[in-house]
Amino acid sequence: MSIGERVKHRRKELGLTQYQLADQVGTAQTSIQKIEKGDTKNPRNIEAIARVLNCSPEYLRFGVGEGDNVSSGPVVKRQLPLISWVQAGAWSEIQEVSPVEAEHFMCPVNCSDKSFVLKVQGISMEPKFLDGDLIFVDPEARPEHGSYVVARLDEENQATFKQLIIEGGQKFLKALNPNWPDPLMPINGNCTIVGKVVFTGKSL
Repeated sequence: MSIGERVKHRRKELGLTQYQLADQVGTAQTSIQKIEKGDTKNPRNIEAIARVLNCSPEYLRFGVGEGDNVSSGPVVKRQLPLISWVQAGAWSEIQEVSPVEAEHFMCPVNCSDKSFVLKVQGISMEPKFLDGDLIFVDPEARPEHGSYVVARLDEENQATFKQLIIEGGQKFLKALNPNWPDPLMPINGNCTIVGKVVFTGKSL
């Protein structure tokens, strides 16, 4: 197989669309499309693509090994519980979700055993994230500038989903919707980052 065929093969094995893969890599869907069609022979972001596809760059480039077996790190696929935003706000209690009661989704990327799934509510993160989309949150993943995070506001009993902005030593929670009334909310000891979004998917 060619590099494009291997990318397509791994993407389909993980049940990802080209859009979802591109979103996790941080590139455009057309870039993934060109790779899979063979128009792009040597992608510059091959390491990021391999990381999302849970395989090594060598596998994608040269076909060395078979997918998961040549992963550069531990491949962790977990069934994560879908919880409520109120449960996410009670960070210490999220692991008390009954596995029988909760709907579970497979997370195709590396994540800790404390990870969970939330369903996006509202329009504050449009157009990138739509109402009903699923976000996979890992409390042990370290958030950085530009990360999408779930945060608990001290004065509220539930969590919120925003982008973390760090500028000049100050942290902000940013709504992506350009029409949102309060697009930037400063973090002044008034909230706690519950976890970092490590994967996103469309609700079925």
